[in-house]
Amino acid sequence: MAENYLFTIIIVNEKLEIIDGQHRFEVIKELGLPLYYIICTGYGLNEVHILNANSRNWNADDYLEGYCSLGYYDYILYRDFQKKYDIGHNETQYLLSGSAAKTPHVDFYTGEFKVTNYAQGVKWIEQILMIEPYYSGARRRSFIYAMISLLKNPNFEFTEFLQKLKLQPTALIDCTNVSQYKSLIEQIYNYRRREKVNLRF
Repeated sequence: MAENYLFTIIIVNEKLEIIDGQHRFEVIKELGLPLYYIICTGYGLNEVHILNANSRNWNADDYLEGYCSLGYYDYILYRDFQKKYDIGHNETQYLLSGSAAKTPHVDFYTGEFKVTNYAQGVKWIEQILMIEPYYSGARRRSFIYAMISLLKNPNFEFTEFLQKLKLQPTALIDCTNVSQYKSLIEQIYNYRRREKVNLRF
């Protein structure tokens, strides 16, 4: 662009928020070139999605940043939570909504995602990460899903499980799915226990 600046237009809305051409705007500004733009009143994130759908697919990070830039409180809360605990989108959405999904919730992409389970989500993830000294895979999606399922189970006592892990610090290993994790955790939990507990069902 510095060697041969071709005419290009940036699309903005009435608030001068860039709808299309953010990267071109940054280059133009850096090079001190003239900026041409058109104002499209009423344009917002939906139009950004439509425009970008023709050039590349947006991922969950793009949608998150987009809604955060528009000041959506639930998404800002979501982003802070995800960054703090360094976990994926599916796991974050499960923890903050109490509802599991194989892929990010549809309402996450439409701007309608609501944080309804924040305090419980914080409690769960902080308990799960207490396991990390004994298992490096504590942030894996299937492990987090398995642990949330167990933390909801009235027959599962987290402090007892943590004590059993201290006795068997290498017992937890990577599993391929939630049910395998629950089976392994049940074995660890029942170690030296007189009354065995079924945690898989």
